Amino acid sequence: MASHRRPATSGCDRGAAALCVLSAAAAALGAVPAAHAAPRDSARAELDRLYAQAERATEDYDRADERADKLRHEVRDAQDHIARTQQRVNSLRERLGSLAGAEYRSGGIDPAVALLFSADPDDYLDKASVVDRIGTRQAGQLRELKGALRDLAQERAEAEGKLGDLERSRKAVAAHKRKVRERLTRARQLFDSLSAADRADYNRSSRSGRPGLTGLGDLDPRAAAALAAARSALGRPYVWGANGPSGFDCSGLMQWSYARAGVQLPRTSQAQRNAGHRVPLSQARPGDLVIYRSDASHVAMYVGDGQVIHAPHPGAAVRYDRVGMLPISAVTRP
Repeated sequence: MASHRRPATSGCDRGAAALCVLSAAAAALGAVPAAHAAPRDSARAELDRLYAQAERATEDYDRADERADKLRHEVRDAQDHIARTQQRVNSLRERLGSLAGAEYRSGGIDPAVALLFSADPDDYLDKASVVDRIGTRQAGQLRELKGALRDLAQERAEAEGKLGDLERSRKAVAAHKRKVRERLTRARQLFDSLSAADRADYNRSSRSGRPGLTGLGDLDPRAAAALAAARSALGRPYVWGANGPSGFDCSGLMQWSYARAGVQLPRTSQAQRNAGHRVPLSQARPGDLVIYRSDASHVAMYVGDGQVIHAPHPGAAVRYDRVGMLPISAVTRP
């Protein structure tokens, strides 16, 4: 009878089977970092997105705050002008009142002169028969009073309009402030959820070494002064809505640095994009402004050696980074 024994597994076959098991285990182990990398990259991308949104909201806040500040000055000037015009009106009325009283006491005043004290002198001036009864001096002073009252009414109307604009601007500032805080709160929560190693990696990911800063002697004196000011701010914290000296947002750092050089830049990065003439990135010189993203929501100062200095985002200090850290939309030379 034939034997039906199971064939023995050769040493070679056993080795192959073991190799398959080890290979599968290695593949499984190798998949672990990739599995962790995907969420980490996703969190990183979300963090970048939230910081970008916060920066856009910060620029909107800066723009609204700048407008509110301008309106506050305009309202204050208008109120001062109204006070001076009102004083002029009061003085004219006193002069006319004194003159009318003197004429009345001398018996030379017509009862119609009482119209001088009315709130609307137009009726008086429109009555030719009455105008004929008063002297040239009174008529001139009355016309002056009429003009002053007209100016006063116009100035008050303009001031009311400015006050309305100021109130709307204040509401816009408050809305942008809420939006910034909301984005930053979400970004901070996400950042805090990362491991210590991932947080450290995120903070240093785009940074390069200290630039050489060569050839600065050939710079325009204003650019050199602005660059020196920006470098003096290294290590100071990012503070949204701030333009120094203890903290900065991105456009605030540029405005503060150039102010030290006697150059007044606009407050926002969108406006700073047009605060000079454009140059190609290949021709950028230290002191030039590098504008990022299509909406010009971030700005840095070129320092040479392929690097910039800027206020990056909340939680980070003013620092050097590589010029290509974000998509570049323009390079401007103030």
